Amino acid sequence: MSRSRRPTTLLTAVAASILVGSWLVHAPRDSGTSEELQARDTKLTEQPLVGLGAGVTVREVAQGTPFSLVAVTGDLTGTSTRIRAKRPDGSWGPWYQTEYETASPDPDSPARGPARGDAPHGTAPVFVGTTKTVQIAVTRPLSPPASPGGLGYRPASRDQPMEQNLSAVLIAPPQAPPHRQWTPPTEAVLPGQAPAVISRADWGADESMRCPNPRYNSSVRAAIVHHTAGSNDYSPLESASIVRGIYSYHSRTLGWCDIAYNALVDKYGQVFEGAAGGLTKPVQGTHTGGFNRNTWGVSMIGDFQEVPPTPIQLRTVGRLIGWRLGLDGVDPKGKVQLESAGGRFTNVAAGSIATLPTIFTHRDVGNTDCPGTAAYALMDEIRDIASHVNDPPEELLRALNGGAIFEHWESMGGMTSPLGAPTGPEATGEGDTRFVTFIRGVMYWSPDTGAQPISGPLYDAWAAQDYERGPLGLPTSAEIQEPLRISQNFQHGTLNIDRLTGNVSTVIGGVTTPPSAQGSELRAVPAERFSRPTQPGA
Repeated sequence: MSRSRRPTTLLTAVAASILVGSWLVHAPRDSGTSEELQARDTKLTEQPLVGLGAGVTVREVAQGTPFSLVAVTGDLTGTSTRIRAKRPDGSWGPWYQTEYETASPDPDSPARGPARGDAPHGTAPVFVGTTKTVQIAVTRPLSPPASPGGLGYRPASRDQPMEQNLSAVLIAPPQAPPHRQWTPPTEAVLPGQAPAVISRADWGADESMRCPNPRYNSSVRAAIVHHTAGSNDYSPLESASIVRGIYSYHSRTLGWCDIAYNALVDKYGQVFEGAAGGLTKPVQGTHTGGFNRNTWGVSMIGDFQEVPPTPIQLRTVGRLIGWRLGLDGVDPKGKVQLESAGGRFTNVAAGSIATLPTIFTHRDVGNTDCPGTAAYALMDEIRDIASHVNDPPEELLRALNGGAIFEHWESMGGMTSPLGAPTGPEATGEGDTRFVTFIRGVMYWSPDTGAQPISGPLYDAWAAQDYERGPLGLPTSAEIQEPLRISQNFQHGTLNIDRLTGNVSTVIGGVTTPPSAQGSELRAVPAERFSRPTQPGA
């Protein structure tokens, strides 16, 4: 392991070397060729559903161009819908229950097109697999008996005309070229790091479809778990097309500013960047009506009413949320108080304060079953995974166990110590020196000095002088907290941080070398104790 850079850079480099991205990340892209996968190539077709009556009405909808997602738009008050697709052999697939798209923008959020009203405007898009024909079963309430009026009696029943205002939206996103290869993502993620993320550019987002300026919250205080519903029978290469279809439907049909979610995770553990604006920034999505402020929405691709998420999907969701909440210092197992923005899509009145887990679900605050009963039963497992996102892999701890560095790290508090979790095995330094990198620093050992931690600005200053090969040699103490400075002793001198200025000075043989004489790298070193590892998606 090279020590030519600070540990945070090392951490990112190691993460890049062990994370296996999807075919979308690593596939060659030739601009302007037919292989470009763009959301603008997604075809959306609306077909009116006519002749709808009370009770259950089944309507068959077909088109010559294959499609794979279906939604129903219109006034869905008191209405439920189910969808099934015709298979290539002529048989019918299973019925999929749709859900209202209850994640409409909050009253103070920007939107464009028909979604500004307060009534439901559509169901969530249902993935049915590639087909040319679907059946849509619409269940509408029975007409109430007419009032007696001038008849002098109340008739047993009377048919009332039903509004014919529902339409089927057939969504045909472009498919991946058949020669594309897919490599499954690995679960080997370093402590504190996000899973590998497929960017908007790589899944084919047409940025001209969204509002130009993302809306930001002040911070992220909680995460909300969703599912997309529909069939779970999709291939790894179909996941991006599902994301493109949802993006087009949210942006073009419902008139929202972007795809609703901040991120989406498929059953193969692939993570897709959602709403534009940066994964490390508090982008306000439109995923949970009434509770889009200061929250971060993750949707699992699939339906989890009866079938649970796959193990890798569950673990990836937990790690992704744990990483994101960690950026804002949120405890994944904590509680949060959020003020409801109100609206028809939440059961919490506007202005009311809801006390919720910091990781909760759409159904906790909305009129929906999302993310499905089977997924809801696993929320504690998601919270547990998220709370251990900074834990190192077990095999790494086993490799370090028994060494002097590991023992000293444990005596400092282990995972709760100022160094945090280890990010790599023991490595060899100059001579008989050994060291281990951690999330927030490094610990060195030699027979003469024992195990000594070093981190933050002191590590930066020491590294700039060529580590143990430099004039100071190895550290012989941990940080020493003094009223006006923070010091650390080395074999041949001392480093000091001035608490007032944050400047670092070197003392060797009783002679102090000010920062200005030590090179530009040591000037005006920030006074923060530790540096957060570099994060993706900023």
